[in-house]
Amino acid sequence: MALLLPAAIGIAFLVLPMVGLLIRAPWSELLLRLAEPEVGQALRLSLITATIATLVSLVLGIPIAWVLARSAIRGRSVLRALVTVPLVLPPVVGGVALFLVLGRRGIVGAWLYDTFGFSLPFTTAAVVIAETFVAMPFLVISVEGALRAADARFEDAAATLGANGWSTFRRVTLPLVAPGIAAGAVLCWARALGEFGATITFAGNFPGTTQTMPLAVYLALQNDPEAAIVLSLVLLAVSLATLTLLRERWLTRA
Repeated sequence: MALLLPAAIGIAFLVLPMVGLLIRAPWSELLLRLAEPEVGQALRLSLITATIATLVSLVLGIPIAWVLARSAIRGRSVLRALVTVPLVLPPVVGGVALFLVLGRRGIVGAWLYDTFGFSLPFTTAAVVIAETFVAMPFLVISVEGALRAADARFEDAAATLGANGWSTFRRVTLPLVAPGIAAGAVLCWARALGEFGATITFAGNFPGTTQTMPLAVYLALQNDPEAAIVLSLVLLAVSLATLTLLRERWLTRA
Protein backbone atom coordinates (compact mmCIF):
# COMPACT_ATOMS: atom_id res chain seq x y z
CA MET A 1 0.00 0.00 0.00
CA ALA A 2 1.03 3.59 -0.62
CA LEU A 3 0.97 4.40 3.08
CA LEU A 4 3.42 1.68 4.10
CA LEU A 5 6.53 3.54 2.96
CA PRO A 6 5.85 6.84 4.82
CA ALA A 7 4.71 4.81 7.84
CA ALA A 8 7.99 2.86 7.81
CA ILE A 9 9.99 6.09 7.51
CA GLY A 10 8.05 7.62 10.39
CA ILE A 11 8.56 4.58 12.60
CA ALA A 12 12.28 4.56 11.82
CA PHE A 13 12.49 8.26 12.60
CA LEU A 14 10.95 7.69 16.03
CA VAL A 15 12.67 4.41 16.92
CA LEU A 16 16.22 4.83 15.61
CA PRO A 17 17.28 7.47 18.16
CA MET A 18 16.35 5.10 20.98
CA VAL A 19 18.15 2.25 19.23
CA GLY A 20 21.20 4.48 18.91
CA LEU A 21 21.02 5.16 22.63
CA LEU A 22 21.05 1.43 23.33
CA ILE A 23 23.92 0.78 20.90
CA ARG A 24 26.14 3.52 22.33
CA ALA A 25 25.43 2.69 25.96
CA PRO A 26 28.50 1.73 28.04
CA TRP A 27 27.00 -1.58 29.13
CA SER A 28 30.21 -2.81 30.76
CA GLU A 29 30.23 0.21 33.08
CA LEU A 30 26.49 0.53 33.54
CA LEU A 31 26.28 -0.77 37.11
CA LEU A 32 29.25 1.31 38.21
CA ARG A 33 27.73 4.41 36.69
CA LEU A 34 24.37 3.77 38.31
CA ALA A 35 26.08 3.35 41.69
CA GLU A 36 27.53 6.86 41.56
CA PRO A 37 26.10 9.12 44.30
CA GLU A 38 25.08 11.85 41.84
CA VAL A 39 22.93 9.43 39.87
CA GLY A 40 21.23 8.14 43.00
CA GLN A 41 20.56 11.66 44.24
CA ALA A 42 19.07 12.81 40.94
CA LEU A 43 16.92 9.69 40.55
CA ARG A 44 15.67 9.83 44.14
CA LEU A 45 14.83 13.53 43.86
CA SER A 46 13.07 12.98 40.53
CA LEU A 47 10.92 10.15 41.89
CA ILE A 48 10.00 12.05 45.06
CA THR A 49 9.17 15.36 43.40
CA ALA A 50 7.25 13.73 40.53
CA THR A 51 5.19 11.73 43.02
CA ILE A 52 4.42 14.78 45.16
CA ALA A 53 3.55 16.80 42.05
CA THR A 54 1.15 14.03 40.99
CA LEU A 55 -0.51 13.97 44.42
CA VAL A 56 -0.94 17.76 44.33
CA SER A 57 -2.34 17.48 40.81
CA LEU A 58 -4.86 14.88 41.99
CA VAL A 59 -6.04 17.08 44.86
CA LEU A 60 -6.40 20.16 42.66
CA GLY A 61 -6.99 18.65 39.24
CA ILE A 62 -9.96 16.39 39.97
CA PRO A 63 -12.12 19.32 41.22
CA ILE A 64 -11.05 21.36 38.18
CA ALA A 65 -12.06 18.50 35.87
CA TRP A 66 -15.42 18.21 37.64
CA VAL A 67 -16.07 21.93 37.21
CA LEU A 68 -15.23 21.71 33.50
CA ALA A 69 -17.30 18.57 32.90
CA ARG A 70 -20.31 18.83 35.19
CA SER A 71 -20.82 22.38 36.51
CA ALA A 72 -23.08 24.91 34.84
CA ILE A 73 -20.91 27.98 35.40
CA ARG A 74 -20.47 30.36 32.50
CA GLY A 75 -17.17 30.68 30.69
CA ARG A 76 -16.14 27.04 30.98
CA SER A 77 -14.56 27.12 27.53
CA VAL A 78 -12.38 30.04 28.57
CA LEU A 79 -11.50 28.31 31.83
CA ARG A 80 -10.62 25.12 29.95
CA ALA A 81 -8.32 27.08 27.64
CA LEU A 82 -6.58 28.74 30.59
CA VAL A 83 -6.13 25.45 32.44
CA THR A 84 -4.64 23.69 29.42
CA VAL A 85 -2.29 26.50 28.36
CA PRO A 86 0.73 24.77 30.00
CA LEU A 87 0.30 21.96 27.47
CA VAL A 88 1.37 24.24 24.63
CA LEU A 89 3.34 26.84 26.55
CA PRO A 90 7.13 26.45 26.22
CA PRO A 91 8.30 25.12 29.61
CA VAL A 92 10.93 27.86 29.93
CA VAL A 93 8.18 30.46 29.59
CA GLY A 94 6.27 28.66 32.32
CA GLY A 95 9.35 28.86 34.53
CA VAL A 96 9.66 32.58 33.89
CA ALA A 97 5.98 33.07 34.70
CA LEU A 98 6.35 31.13 37.96
CA PHE A 99 9.40 33.23 38.83
CA LEU A 100 7.49 36.47 38.24
CA VAL A 101 4.67 35.33 40.51
CA LEU A 102 6.47 33.33 43.19
CA GLY A 103 9.99 34.78 43.06
CA ARG A 104 11.36 36.90 45.87
CA ARG A 105 10.12 40.01 44.06
CA GLY A 106 7.11 38.34 42.47
CA ILE A 107 3.47 39.18 42.89
CA VAL A 108 2.93 36.54 45.60
CA GLY A 109 6.55 35.71 46.37
CA ALA A 110 7.34 39.20 47.65
CA TRP A 111 4.55 38.87 50.23
CA LEU A 112 5.79 35.42 51.26
CA TYR A 113 9.31 36.72 51.71
CA ASP A 114 8.32 39.90 53.58
CA THR A 115 5.85 38.08 55.84
CA PHE A 116 7.55 34.76 56.51
CA GLY A 117 11.09 35.30 55.24
CA PHE A 118 10.56 32.38 52.88
CA SER A 119 11.74 32.30 49.27
CA LEU A 120 10.49 29.55 46.94
CA PRO A 121 12.86 29.71 43.93
CA PHE A 122 15.87 27.38 43.88
CA THR A 123 14.39 25.01 46.47
CA THR A 124 13.01 21.49 46.25
CA ALA A 125 9.52 22.96 46.69
CA ALA A 126 10.14 24.99 43.54
CA VAL A 127 10.81 21.74 41.66
CA VAL A 128 7.45 20.35 42.79
CA ILE A 129 5.67 23.58 41.81
CA ALA A 130 7.27 23.63 38.36
CA GLU A 131 6.44 19.98 37.74
CA THR A 132 2.86 20.43 38.94
CA PHE A 133 2.39 23.45 36.68
CA VAL A 134 3.36 21.58 33.51
CA ALA A 135 1.89 18.16 34.42
CA MET A 136 -1.51 18.91 35.95
CA PRO A 137 -3.27 19.64 32.61
CA PHE A 138 -2.66 16.01 31.54
CA LEU A 139 -4.60 14.84 34.58
CA VAL A 140 -7.37 17.41 34.12
CA ILE A 141 -7.95 16.45 30.48
CA SER A 142 -8.04 12.74 31.27
CA VAL A 143 -10.42 13.07 34.21
CA GLU A 144 -12.67 15.53 32.38
CA GLY A 145 -12.99 13.09 29.49
CA ALA A 146 -13.83 10.28 31.90
CA LEU A 147 -16.47 12.41 33.62
CA ARG A 148 -18.08 13.31 30.32
CA ALA A 149 -18.18 9.66 29.28
CA ALA A 150 -19.56 8.40 32.61
CA ASP A 151 -23.26 7.59 32.77
CA ALA A 152 -24.87 10.32 34.89
CA ARG A 153 -27.91 8.14 35.61
CA PHE A 154 -26.05 6.40 38.45
CA GLU A 155 -25.45 9.76 40.11
CA ASP A 156 -29.08 10.72 39.58
CA ALA A 157 -30.17 7.46 41.17
CA ALA A 158 -27.94 8.10 44.19
CA ALA A 159 -29.39 11.59 44.60
CA THR A 160 -32.91 10.15 44.35
CA LEU A 161 -32.09 7.73 47.17
CA GLY A 162 -31.09 10.63 49.41
CA ALA A 163 -27.33 10.83 48.99
CA ASN A 164 -25.90 14.32 49.26
CA GLY A 165 -23.53 15.79 46.70
CA TRP A 166 -20.33 14.79 48.48
CA SER A 167 -21.49 11.22 49.14
CA THR A 168 -22.56 10.84 45.52
CA PHE A 169 -19.22 12.12 44.30
CA ARG A 170 -17.21 9.93 46.68
CA ARG A 171 -19.19 6.69 46.38
CA VAL A 172 -20.52 6.85 42.82
CA THR A 173 -18.65 9.35 40.64
CA LEU A 174 -15.10 8.53 41.72
CA PRO A 175 -15.47 4.74 41.20
CA LEU A 176 -17.01 5.40 37.77
CA VAL A 177 -14.08 7.52 36.60
CA ALA A 178 -11.32 5.67 38.48
CA PRO A 179 -9.68 4.33 35.28
CA GLY A 180 -9.56 7.85 33.85
CA ILE A 181 -8.08 9.20 37.08
CA ALA A 182 -5.45 6.45 37.10
CA ALA A 183 -4.53 7.02 33.46
CA GLY A 184 -4.30 10.77 34.04
CA ALA A 185 -2.18 10.25 37.14
CA VAL A 186 0.26 8.03 35.23
CA LEU A 187 0.57 10.58 32.41
CA CYS A 188 0.93 13.38 34.94
CA TRP A 189 3.68 11.52 36.81
CA ALA A 190 5.56 10.73 33.61
CA ARG A 191 5.38 14.35 32.46
CA ALA A 192 6.56 15.58 35.85
CA LEU A 193 9.44 13.12 35.82
CA GLY A 194 10.66 14.40 32.47
CA GLU A 195 10.21 18.11 33.15
CA PHE A 196 13.24 20.25 32.33
CA GLY A 197 12.59 23.82 31.15
CA ALA A 198 10.37 25.16 33.92
CA THR A 199 12.45 23.37 36.55
CA ILE A 200 15.82 24.76 35.53
CA THR A 201 14.35 28.26 35.15
CA PHE A 202 12.43 28.40 38.43
CA ALA A 203 14.36 25.96 40.63
CA GLY A 204 17.87 25.98 39.19
CA ASN A 205 20.26 23.04 38.96
CA PHE A 206 21.69 22.29 42.39
CA PRO A 207 22.77 18.68 43.08
CA GLY A 208 20.80 17.07 45.88
CA THR A 209 18.32 19.95 46.06
CA THR A 210 16.88 20.72 42.62
CA GLN A 211 18.88 18.61 40.17
CA THR A 212 16.43 16.09 38.77
CA MET A 213 17.29 13.42 36.21
CA PRO A 214 16.65 15.54 33.09
CA LEU A 215 18.86 18.30 34.51
CA ALA A 216 21.54 15.76 35.39
CA VAL A 217 21.45 14.47 31.79
CA TYR A 218 21.90 17.98 30.44
CA LEU A 219 24.83 18.69 32.74
CA ALA A 220 26.48 15.32 32.10
CA LEU A 221 26.20 15.75 28.34
CA GLN A 222 28.57 18.71 28.53
CA ASN A 223 31.21 16.99 30.69
CA ASP A 224 30.71 13.21 30.52
CA PRO A 225 28.65 11.95 27.53
CA GLU A 226 28.74 8.35 28.76
CA ALA A 227 27.15 9.39 32.05
CA ALA A 228 24.49 11.25 30.05
CA ILE A 229 23.76 8.06 28.12
CA VAL A 230 23.41 6.04 31.33
CA LEU A 231 21.04 8.60 32.85
CA SER A 232 19.07 8.68 29.61
CA LEU A 233 18.74 4.90 29.71
CA VAL A 234 17.24 5.13 33.19
CA LEU A 235 14.67 7.66 32.01
CA LEU A 236 13.97 5.56 28.92
CA ALA A 237 13.34 2.49 31.07
CA VAL A 238 11.01 4.44 33.36
CA SER A 239 9.15 5.87 30.36
CA LEU A 240 8.69 2.45 28.76
CA ALA A 241 7.47 0.99 32.06
CA THR A 242 5.01 3.87 32.42
CA LEU A 243 3.62 3.41 28.92
CA THR A 244 3.31 -0.35 29.45
CA LEU A 245 1.42 0.19 32.69
CA LEU A 246 -0.84 2.75 31.07
CA ARG A 247 -1.61 0.55 28.10
CA GLU A 248 -2.07 -2.77 29.83
CA ARG A 249 -4.08 -1.60 32.83
CA TRP A 250 -6.11 1.33 31.59
CA LEU A 251 -6.23 1.94 27.84
CA THR A 252 -7.23 -1.62 27.06
CA ARG A 253 -10.40 -1.10 29.12
CA ALA A 254 -11.69 1.43 26.60
